[in-house]
Amino acid sequence: MKLDDLAPFIDRKWRDDITPRLVEYVRIPAKSPSFDPSWAAHGHLEAVIRMAHQWALAQPIDAAGSQALAGMTIEVVSIDGRTPCIFFDVPATRGLGSDRTVLFYGHLDKQPEMTGWRDDLGPWKPVIEDGRLYGRGSADDGYAIFASLTAIAALDTQGVARPRCVGLIETCEESGSYDLPAYLELLAPRMGDVQLVIGLDSGCGNYDQLWVTTSLRGLIGGTLTVEILDEGVHSGNASGIVPSSFRIARQLLNRLDDPKTGQVLPDVFQAPIPAERLAQAKAAGTILGDTVWKQFPWVSCNHAPAGHAHAAMFSMPTTTDPVEAILNRTWRPALSVTGAAGFPSLDSAGNVLRPKTSLKLSMRLPPTVDGEQATREMKRLLEQDSPYNARVSFDPDFGATGWNAPPTAPWLADVLERCSQQCYGQPAAWMGEGGTIPFMNMLGRKFPAAQFVITGVLGPKSNAHGPNEFLHLSYATTLTRAVAGVLAQVPR
Repeated sequence: MKLDDLAPFIDRKWRDDITPRLVEYVRIPAKSPSFDPSWAAHGHLEAVIRMAHQWALAQPIDAAGSQALAGMTIEVVSIDGRTPCIFFDVPATRGLGSDRTVLFYGHLDKQPEMTGWRDDLGPWKPVIEDGRLYGRGSADDGYAIFASLTAIAALDTQGVARPRCVGLIETCEESGSYDLPAYLELLAPRMGDVQLVIGLDSGCGNYDQLWVTTSLRGLIGGTLTVEILDEGVHSGNASGIVPSSFRIARQLLNRLDDPKTGQVLPDVFQAPIPAERLAQAKAAGTILGDTVWKQFPWVSCNHAPAGHAHAAMFSMPTTTDPVEAILNRTWRPALSVTGAAGFPSLDSAGNVLRPKTSLKLSMRLPPTVDGEQATREMKRLLEQDSPYNARVSFDPDFGATGWNAPPTAPWLADVLERCSQQCYGQPAAWMGEGGTIPFMNMLGRKFPAAQFVITGVLGPKSNAHGPNEFLHLSYATTLTRAVAGVLAQVPR
């Protein structure tokens, strides 16, 4: 099979069908349940699930009348009190058995709005510009179900044999996938013997080749609260006697990382970097160069070259070494403060010592660190021996263990290389990602013999979770063809 033969079907599908549907998807504020506690009443998650389900039901016969996705079953699965998901099952073709399966994964829930969008853009305002679809969620990860079924259908329309394919599309991923274990327990018996997992919720180092994710970091999320008073008091009367709750919080954060370098200090959050991952980071660093750090929207408009007389005028990263930057974002822990409470707005900030400070913390963990154990240790470090006997609490939202891919089978490495060369004219590239997909670790435990192809469209400046998020349409279209190529070459 030549992958170019699949291009007309896939290109037409993306242009005429998938892109218009993703435009509709962007408009729906289907925030993940952690960001919309009233998600069931609002109905947005249900709306995107139903939209994707209805689209899938219309796919078995393409516009030219060719049979595709024959025998597919697809259903919305709901467990009381939990976010809904989609499960599909497409029988194997050309006499291939149905015991061994390929499992596709994606999600339809979204991150919250975030501030800072360009004046003519917005999270729920789809805009197509320069081959990019702007708006929340299309790249992370609304496109996944559409690309997955299109890759399968493309093979069917060409009469190419493929294995049985099943898929699980959830709506809780951006909240740590806390509903997913129940669905996995319910649906795993129907998935067959999963030999390959294809996940489309990851990143790409550039838009020039196929990128394969080798690892994902874990995550601790929670709220640190420091209380020192029952109510606010006049700062002129009390400052110097009553310690600032923010200063106490700052002291507590110093237990976790070095404020000058950002290096996380406790050993419990560290893990050795495997030699294979070091080698892959060096190769990726050679490909990407300074793009690794220049892709981000620094406050300076450009960057001074090394040794520039005015280099101090330019905002700079923690390191400009591409390999070290890759390792920092994939295999080393990092602490961020992502939200705060207890602060009045600037125009209402009087001379008052506030009674308490709350900070939303996000600790990214190396892939092999146990998320639950690290969460317990983080709580202990923050709450013990509080300065000034302040009332200190750390309330975790979740502790997710990361994922380190099993050794890649030679057949899969060869297939990925050939698909990248045929689709992009460039070799496949391998790199860890800094985000967290709890489902991968769950699947690794559930199907220990499975191989993994974790990839995605979140490339430079795509800005998932932030303002001006976009989907690179041509890259996603070509990635769909590459995924079809992988699927067609799974060992029989």
